[in-house]
Amino acid sequence: MNKLKKMPEFNTEAEERAFWETHDSADYLDWSQATPAYFPKLKPSTKTISLRLPETLLDRIKIEANKRDMPYQSLIKVWLADDVNDSRRS
Repeated sequence: MNKLKKMPEFNTEAEERAFWETHDSADYLDWSQATPAYFPKLKPSTKTISLRLPETLLDRIKIEANKRDMPYQSLIKVWLADDVNDSRRS
C-alpha cells in the first residue's frame, strides 16, 4: 500500500469542498480502517407511500387506533415494523 498523504487543514467548509471535488480521499485516508458513523439523535428519514386498502379494513384500523389513542397511520407503522421484525427472526 502507498504511503498516505498528509490531510490539509481547511479554513472554511467551502475551501474543503473545493479540495475534495478535485482530490481522491483514498490518497489521504485508509478506508479499510473506517467504522460506520452512528448518530443516535438523528431521526430516520421517511418516505410517503400510497397504499390502497378496502374501506372496511381502514375503518377497523381506525377503530383500533382510537382505542389505543394514537393516529391510525402510526398504528399501521407499528404493526408493519412488528411483523417485519417477527418474520426476520423466523
